[in-house]
Amino acid sequence: MISSLKKGSLVGLQTTWTLGKIIFPVTLLVSILQHTPVLPWIIKAITPLMALLGLSGDAAIPIVLGNFLNLYAAIGAILSLDLTVKEVFIIAVMLSFSHNLFIETGVALKVGVKLWVVLVVRLGLAFLSAAVINLVWHGGSELAQYGFIPAKEEQVAGWTAMILEGLEKAGMGVLQLAMIVIPLMIGIQILKDLKWLDVISRLISPAVRALGMKENASLTVATGLLIGLAMGAGVMIQAVKEDGVSKKDATLAFIFLVACHAVIEDTLIFIPLGIPVVPLLLIRICVAVLLTVAVAFIWNRTELAQRKGAVYEPQNRHRSI
Repeated sequence: MISSLKKGSLVGLQTTWTLGKIIFPVTLLVSILQHTPVLPWIIKAITPLMALLGLSGDAAIPIVLGNFLNLYAAIGAILSLDLTVKEVFIIAVMLSFSHNLFIETGVALKVGVKLWVVLVVRLGLAFLSAAVINLVWHGGSELAQYGFIPAKEEQVAGWTAMILEGLEKAGMGVLQLAMIVIPLMIGIQILKDLKWLDVISRLISPAVRALGMKENASLTVATGLLIGLAMGAGVMIQAVKEDGVSKKDATLAFIFLVACHAVIEDTLIFIPLGIPVVPLLLIRICVAVLLTVAVAFIWNRTELAQRKGAVYEPQNRHRSI
């Protein structure tokens, strides 16, 4: 048990350091940008796009904040706006696929997932889902009734105050990360040493194989589903290093988790916004399964075609000789 605690703590600290190098500077930068003309300029630039998605111009505010920061910042913005149930639902679906974009993209790159894959999947799912919902759903025109009122934040004035606030938020972000990741890694190490992890992996391995991945990606998928993409990335990074998870399986796991991660937290936090959360959850699960299976199928067919081509080419050369 002592050795498990030591090894788990060490891995947790290493993971916190790896992810903290992404979270701290990004949080600091975005926190400062909040008090500059940069975010308002971005919001103004994407406002015309909102009409194509069935959204008012104000909807650009929570969408930008959600992608630059997190879901809580987006919800705070939503609560200050008069939006219809349909608008809030569309925003919730979009941000379920695409939020905390800078940090979670940086984490994905650490795992080995390519940048274009991250951006195409996350932003593509967000805008495509919004367009489809806008075309299919003709209801939800009543104003959303919010379940609570957000606390008002004090205005920050001056560069010194902005930087200090950014440093505080960035430091708290890394601290919160450590408080989750280190105990998580200790728990996982204990499960590994007691061989319980093998049992868990076997239980969910049929579902993971059905998604086109090998069994050793089971822990990664399960962790991301429960605690989220950024936190689950700590397990994913360790799995790639220690459990022999291939880049292909890591990419497929990330694609799945982009559409469907932290399903409990990310679903429950939308309840106070007065929208139907069960359809929100079902959309995420169905899109995640269909997208991952489709990508795995195309990937496997491409690899098979390449192997066949590699076999036929030497044979053809031999015949020509």
